[in-house]
Amino acid sequence: MGQLSLFFLVLLASVVTMPLARRTGMPQPVLMTLLGLAMAVIPWIPDISLDPELILPLVLPPLIFAVARRASLHYFKANIRSILLLAVALVVITTTLVAVAFHALVPATPIAAAVALGALVSPPDPVAAVAVAGSVGLPRRLVAVLESEGLFNDVTAIVIYSLAVEAVVSGDFSVPHALLRFVLSAVVAVAVGIALGWLNARLAGMLDDPTQQVALNLLVPFAAYTLAEEIEGSGVLAVVVCGLYLADRAADADDVGYRLVGGAFWEIIEILITGVAFGLIGLELATVLKDVGAGWHSMLGDAALVIAVVVLVRLIWLLPAAWVSKRLSRGEDDIPISWRETVVLWWSGMRGVATVALALAVPLTTHHGQPFPGRDRIVFIAFCVVLFTLLVQGLSLPWLVNRLGIDARLDLREQQERMLWWQAAKAGLARLAELEEEDRLPIELVEKLRARQHDRLARLCPEQYEEEEAAEARERVAQVRRLREVEQELLAASRREVLAVRGRPGTDPELVDQVLRSLDLRSDRR
Repeated sequence: MGQLSLFFLVLLASVVTMPLARRTGMPQPVLMTLLGLAMAVIPWIPDISLDPELILPLVLPPLIFAVARRASLHYFKANIRSILLLAVALVVITTTLVAVAFHALVPATPIAAAVALGALVSPPDPVAAVAVAGSVGLPRRLVAVLESEGLFNDVTAIVIYSLAVEAVVSGDFSVPHALLRFVLSAVVAVAVGIALGWLNARLAGMLDDPTQQVALNLLVPFAAYTLAEEIEGSGVLAVVVCGLYLADRAADADDVGYRLVGGAFWEIIEILITGVAFGLIGLELATVLKDVGAGWHSMLGDAALVIAVVVLVRLIWLLPAAWVSKRLSRGEDDIPISWRETVVLWWSGMRGVATVALALAVPLTTHHGQPFPGRDRIVFIAFCVVLFTLLVQGLSLPWLVNRLGIDARLDLREQQERMLWWQAAKAGLARLAELEEEDRLPIELVEKLRARQHDRLARLCPEQYEEEEAAEARERVAQVRRLREVEQELLAASRREVLAVRGRPGTDPELVDQVLRSLDLRSDRR
């Protein structure tokens, strides 16, 4: 089997493991990692051969951008304390303590190399954490905290890692110079992210076809990452800023096609790239073990200590950080988190793509031609941290969530969703009243449209009606439900007929697909 065949096999597994993950309750990143490990021990499966310098720019930009486009700049502003505590302070603390522990174990290793190890194992993976959180049904606010942490912790860790590696390779390090580079890297990244976000928004406005707009959207995270890195900025931060900029300046409310196409497209991208990334983690382990050789047994103790530091520091930091955040909370946006939820956040700190990519990207030699000090040990420990957090924490997280009695409070989520639909329907009624006054619409048309809106209101929230109207509202709900069932039967018959026409000679299949898409959209309307 060649490298290309192996790549397509991993892509296929990325799709196949999705329904398997839903049925088993096992997070898909964990499944893909286990699959990669299993494939790594099969003799006829070749060792994976990837340029480490290509992993970060090819994998991280689309994954980070996909998470950022679901977020909101308002949320990050409202929860800036949580982001600083988790994504910046915790990464710095973890990096420092891991470096101290590793340097104490291997005194011959330069402190800068120890810092590089600390930096590459410090950032929890946002994709793995959110995928695991979603599979166990965590409340949305916890998922939001994990997303915000994941978006920004890679930025801090990668900048620290780059400075540490440069210090080892060049043999020269200056604290003022490092701090200046840190600040300039952030400023450059923010400027690049905003500039490319603005340019994307302008260009997208000139394109009428949703597929062209989404294609442009795909290029933006890669462009942001590459451009920022070329001018000494943080590529990951540039992607985050660009994604948040575009998320808060979404397409026009009437641009339904763009949202439908874009949403489906980015879901596919996340499925495929996530699967490939975590499958490669398992496959790369065989290569790492070969590089380390028979000495890997002697490194297990070092790996165990680093894992203990990584896991315990997160817990020790999160408990007081949650208390501080609760004490300083000023509103509903910054929601305090209970100790049970804090424990779940602690155990959700799984490492993944960024850690593996940074470990593999550690240079082989310094500028003086000497081997990079402790490289094999650093790479081996990094993989041990990733495997422990993914397999042990990832597989035990559902048990922990159930044990602590944390659920997604679906009833509250459904109520909030119904209220959003209620507000939308009321806005439609208000606009109808304006149009009636402005355009003097026929009474029959106004009454018909008003009745439709009230049908939606009755179906969504019958309890919102006055007591004397409750019985009528319930009757309307039953009528609307029956009407909806009949409409679905009619639409299903229409779809079957259109699909039958598609196979007839002389029929334009593209035209048939357009009609079928319109019927599908009608079937999905509220």
